[in-house]
Amino acid sequence: MTTIKTLTTPLTYDQVKDLKAGDQVSITGVIYSARDAAHKNMVEALNNHRPLPVEVKDQIIYYAGPTPAKPGKAIGSCGPTTSGRMDVYSPAMMEQGLRGMIGKGPRSKEVIESMKKHGAVYFAAIGGAAALIADTIKKVEIVAFPDLGPEAIRRMEVENYPCIVAVDCEGNDLYEIGVKQYRMED
Repeated sequence: MTTIKTLTTPLTYDQVKDLKAGDQVSITGVIYSARDAAHKNMVEALNNHRPLPVEVKDQIIYYAGPTPAKPGKAIGSCGPTTSGRMDVYSPAMMEQGLRGMIGKGPRSKEVIESMKKHGAVYFAAIGGAAALIADTIKKVEIVAFPDLGPEAIRRMEVENYPCIVAVDCEGNDLYEIGVKQYRMED
């Protein structure tokens, strides 16, 4: 029987230091959604010595661009987007204290090194389960860059959001571990 680890935001180093690649987790609390355009705007703000529109220290950013909410729902479908598109921006976010990222797909070596340096983790969301994931999101508000539409930064209150630790803060990468295990079974 697999144990699911429960995490509550804000996400501190004490919470992530014992997580291992492959651990199943359930997240409750506030997370933020942001994609490429929002990340570009945030890094430009940092480069121009302006404050970020949201405090990212000990927070989680979910790489998603949700669809509009249907009646009675907080949000529409809200599946993960490919994380590699944020790789150029992620080290700058971790330098600001970002503790967790949620998306799909592998991360670059530079991002993994930054995760090790700053004590951050990368969670893989379940691709193809956007409607199921949306049910864990209880409240949503746009907090920055509303002109970006689906790519605006949203503050989301989640309850039992399911994901898997894809890369832990020691740099163990489930995408590499899984491939090695698969090849050994051949």
